[in-house]
Amino acid sequence: MKYIPYLVSVLGIGSVLSLAVGTQTAQAQVAYGSYVGIGPTVGFTDGIQIGGVLAFRYKLLESPISFRAQALIGNNTAVVPTVSYDFPLNWQTDAYLGAGLVLAGGGGSSPVGDKISFALQPGIDYVVPNSNTVLFGNAIIAFDAYRDSGGTAVSVQGGVGLRF
Repeated sequence: MKYIPYLVSVLGIGSVLSLAVGTQTAQAQVAYGSYVGIGPTVGFTDGIQIGGVLAFRYKLLESPISFRAQALIGNNTAVVPTVSYDFPLNWQTDAYLGAGLVLAGGGGSSPVGDKISFALQPGIDYVVPNSNTVLFGNAIIAFDAYRDSGGTAVSVQGGVGLRF
């Protein structure tokens, strides 16, 4: 509940940016939509932790908003659902900023902490021309992510996805 003000402020900023971008006469729209992907992840905060990521993106049509979810598997598993505001850079490339929650399992630490926490997710998606392949990369910054210390956790992941 204490993360709701952060989420509301990020969504509010996204709405304002959406209105500002909508006043332009022409803008690039990404040439791809939803995808599912897989790749490596590296957590940097609680020592170096290497693992895997399973990524999912659902693009809302005609809107710069996407729903994303990532499962980060390391010493422990965390699921990170986010809502992102997408900034098209060109016809194949999309930068984005997402906000959501880290849902970490009990036991050991995942690449993004060991408790439920608020997270920001900056990233980039690139569609390989004339294919259904997407290359993705992002970081997850989880605030107050550890039970004992309450510190911030940072992980970086990337991989390859298949559009649907």
